[in-house]
Amino acid sequence: MQIDLSGRTALVCGASEGLGYASACGLAGAGANLAICSRSADKLAAATANLEKHDGEVVAIQADLTSTAQIDELASRALERFGVVDILINNAGGPPPGTFDDLSEADWRGAVDLTLMSAVELTRRILPAMRAQKWGRIVNITSTSVKQPVDGLILSNSIRMAVVGWAKALANEVGPDQVVVNNVCPGYTTTDRLGQLASNIAARDNIEETQVFENWAGLVPLRRLASPEEFANVVVFLASEEAAYVHGTTIAVDGGRSQSVT
Repeated sequence: MQIDLSGRTALVCGASEGLGYASACGLAGAGANLAICSRSADKLAAATANLEKHDGEVVAIQADLTSTAQIDELASRALERFGVVDILINNAGGPPPGTFDDLSEADWRGAVDLTLMSAVELTRRILPAMRAQKWGRIVNITSTSVKQPVDGLILSNSIRMAVVGWAKALANEVGPDQVVVNNVCPGYTTTDRLGQLASNIAARDNIEETQVFENWAGLVPLRRLASPEEFANVVVFLASEEAAYVHGTTIAVDGGRSQSVT
């Protein structure tokens, strides 16, 4: 199956590195125009230079998704340039790790703003044009913690579940307008963020980082970690015409690690 997104525009959040960047690369490779955002100007510039090697246009917008004003600016600039955003990839860096006793009220409120409200408020601004044209794709990058909670990530376990609940309810509301909403849940994927987690665990347990990665791979039925490109392939499919009847789902891309049957 050859996916062709020529003529479509995708807004990809957190697109300067990791899963957001891999998703942007996949969408650009399928021919989509891109609006991308990141908090880091330097990382955003580097990502843009690579993405511009594809045929589609790339507009880079520096934005902090915890700021309503910057979400306004991001949406306004993308819509001003392209008229409509056909594909919205909601993606923000994960909330900090910690146990319940470690985390303050400010930590919880910050996680809500970063993980839940960024998706809600950006979607609020992008959705009307999708509904008007009777075509749209909203893909939320979450985590397999929504299917199987991860020790030490109580913020992610909690707030990402709220994203899934919101997305399911939204799918029911916008389905008649042919706007398709889905969630994609990465498992252990070889990104810089996973490397940082491995470093923290290695320091805590006084072991080598390679041992941490081996331990993680041992938890996966496929006995290996995913590449970002493998994850991005699922995002690109969900953004395509071919996925028009995949709606309101939460899909794990985790090599079978999650033990949930749904």
